[in-house]
Amino acid sequence: MANIFLTPKYICMGEGALGMSKNHMKKLGTKALIVTDPSMIKLNNVRKLTDVLDEIEIDYEIFSDVNCEPTNHMVDAGLTLYRSTGCNFLVGIGGGSPLDTMKAIGAVVGNGGDICEYMGRELTNPMPPNVCIPTTAGTGTEASKASVITNTKSNVKMLLNDPNLMTDLAIVDPEFTLTAPPSVTAATGIDALTHAIEAYISKKSFLLSDTYAVSAIKRIFSNLYEVYINGQNIHARNQMAVASLEAGISFTNSSVTLVHGMSRPIGALFHIPHGLSNAMLLCKCLEFVTPCVVDRLSNLAREIGVYQVGMSDMEAARAFVEEAKKLCKKLNIQTLAEYGIDRNEFFSAIDKMATDALASGSPGNTRIPPTKEDLIGIYKSLWE
Repeated sequence: MANIFLTPKYICMGEGALGMSKNHMKKLGTKALIVTDPSMIKLNNVRKLTDVLDEIEIDYEIFSDVNCEPTNHMVDAGLTLYRSTGCNFLVGIGGGSPLDTMKAIGAVVGNGGDICEYMGRELTNPMPPNVCIPTTAGTGTEASKASVITNTKSNVKMLLNDPNLMTDLAIVDPEFTLTAPPSVTAATGIDALTHAIEAYISKKSFLLSDTYAVSAIKRIFSNLYEVYINGQNIHARNQMAVASLEAGISFTNSSVTLVHGMSRPIGALFHIPHGLSNAMLLCKCLEFVTPCVVDRLSNLAREIGVYQVGMSDMEAARAFVEEAKKLCKKLNIQTLAEYGIDRNEFFSAIDKMATDALASGSPGNTRIPPTKEDLIGIYKSLWE
């Protein structure tokens, strides 16, 4: 079976990537809307970008009203600023939320209408020229054809998924990730691991997506704990930046599955950052899917070195899941209760979350698609 493989048009990667990208950015337009969040301004990451734009004589406006769960209101506000100030290209800098918001703004610039109408919509026109600059090693948004925006009218996280959401230029510079605190490093790192694992076990996976997924998984198991305890290790930070990009490319081409489908409703209703909600779900979902992906998980056990001679495929698969659990524990990934979510409130929302998760389409990419009752059981198991 033939497959189409998507990547960003250009990827500028490694220490000093921002400076190297100057000539590419100069070709994209004359005035940029920079989409970011307040922390990126406080940490001077935006200043590093604007210094480069000043050097190459590109004008810009800064839209920094994005938080960890971007909504239709943020997209609307950024869109208004883009149009009213004569911008002609976009730059997103930050974690997944600013990058998702930038893409959503670009989608509406190119295709019109209301962002709340975009869930499941095919985009007939491309975005304006655009740049993604990730400052975490996790979301892989710089390499994906997706954007996730909360529709505040329906309390649903909308998945926008279209090749026209691929970025023109991804600037993957590990120096930007040095400012990520340990808790963000951990959650976004597990987000990247989730992307890669789900891409590998998705029923839509194929040889080339597998290649990127396995490479990402091996890098993450080798480097994530190191950057968690030693955030200034630029070599390990670079390895994680590469892994995040690889994971983003892999899931863009083979899709995510159960974890992401179940994670989005938690974020929409309880405002838990996406990477953390993925991390909360990962091991429970892996336990659920193990019987239908024994061969894939047993191979991952071999790839990361936890397979022992004489293990059956099922034992090896379970060893891989146990290693993922150990990593989450070492990274102090919070439970729902530790995060402060009320158990009764969560249980009262489970039926809606299961319905919304199935409607997103992602759980259907599982090799044996789960039922609504299966999802309800997994949500309940998060409190065990």
